[in-house]
Amino acid sequence: MSVDLPLDSMSVSEKMQVLETVWSSLCQNPGDVQSPEWHQQVLKERTQRLENGEASVSTWADAKARLLKLGQ
Repeated sequence: MSVDLPLDSMSVSEKMQVLETVWSSLCQNPGDVQSPEWHQQVLKERTQRLENGEASVSTWADAKARLLKLGQ
């Protein structure tokens, strides 16, 4: 199936609404959405880095604060 959207003439707000609509539709049946194989590999690598002490985690509050600071 091909869906043609007039992306060049759509506002950012309209594009975001399309994304929200698609995301809401996908979330209604999460079991139908399969993660790609590469995603599983990335998760394994990150878990291994955490277990080996090569990486650390942040709380959402800390990560959000860092992201907000980057946007200033």
